[in-house]
Amino acid sequence: MPDALSELELTVVLPCLNEARTVGACVHEAREAMLQAGIAGEVVIADNGSTDGSQAIAEKEGARIVPVKEKGYGHALRGGIAAARGRYLIMGDADQSYDFSHLPRFVEKLRTGDDLVMGNRFQGGVQPGAMPWKNRYIGNPVLTFIGRLFFQTSIGDFHCGLRGFSAEAYRRMNLRTTGMEFASEMVIKAVMLGLRVSEVPTVLRPDGRDRPPHLRPWRDGWRHLRFMLLFSPRWLFFYPGILLMLGGTLLGAALLPGPLPIGHVKLDVHTLLFAAGGILIGFQAVSFAALSKFFAIRSGLRAGEASFETWLGKLSLEKGILIGILLILAGIMVWGGALWYWREQGFGSLQPTQTLRWVIPGTLSLALGCQMILTSFFLGVLRLDTRGDNS
Repeated sequence: MPDALSELELTVVLPCLNEARTVGACVHEAREAMLQAGIAGEVVIADNGSTDGSQAIAEKEGARIVPVKEKGYGHALRGGIAAARGRYLIMGDADQSYDFSHLPRFVEKLRTGDDLVMGNRFQGGVQPGAMPWKNRYIGNPVLTFIGRLFFQTSIGDFHCGLRGFSAEAYRRMNLRTTGMEFASEMVIKAVMLGLRVSEVPTVLRPDGRDRPPHLRPWRDGWRHLRFMLLFSPRWLFFYPGILLMLGGTLLGAALLPGPLPIGHVKLDVHTLLFAAGGILIGFQAVSFAALSKFFAIRSGLRAGEASFETWLGKLSLEKGILIGILLILAGIMVWGGALWYWREQGFGSLQPTQTLRWVIPGTLSLALGCQMILTSFFLGVLRLDTRGDNS
């Protein structure tokens, strides 16, 4: 006969650090919602070292206390989730800002097979005084827009702290961060892994604290943005790299025949050098984006993409080396042209505006050839099958 604990459907996980004023009401509201909806569940308080008696208050209301020594929002949630016994989990805050009577909305979606169910505060309503204006009109809209753009998701409230997910989906996401980025990582990995993600409306209320919140809007907002950028090489590296390469090529082609007058300004070999630098930096950015995306797919951090794998599959180590050698030879030939021009001048003094039109493209071609060979070798290393025979 199965153990009664194994039959729990839901675990509500609340991180807690000195929330004596509000944690009891949160536990009571969550347990009452589960009771009214007939949900077999529990409330777990992931205590991050409270010194105000929060643990005793929560325990009195029927919660199970899980001490988490490592400090940080992500650490607390990970510790609480690791101790959860439910098939589904819902995380929230212990400050009374979220309405836990909405728990059945999340469970209903999870029962139908959704892997991650996000609360949407803007659909459910943000009560007066519940969210600072800079969070409501700048931080959340901007970060949500960037998240939707970068990761092609329709989620309308990227950073709502009230969200539900299945235990199996959580294991698949394999979350690693320990701070406020934990919330972003969960959404990003769910989308990248192709999990079923949905939203339900929920209400945000003014919290019941008598002290400032742990959240630091500008610092934590930057941490969320930084994490999204690092997880989106397409926007951080690929697109900027393509623009640098295209812009550098067009500008360089215009400058190769001679100076380029634009109004009262005359662009010459110094601009040509900057154009070559842009092409080189752009190539490095594009190659890094491709390599990092390949690694993320191979390691299971994100789902594969047929178009990307087809494109990258056309580049073998041998092809990359061949292209690199051709670029190096082209650079040497251009250098040879510059040397021939110097010979024609009797190996004497030269006009930089003339010789640099040979030297800069030759050096660029040589550098690109070397980068192409090194990138191809590194891609070959990533493609090595390092799994054991029994895996």
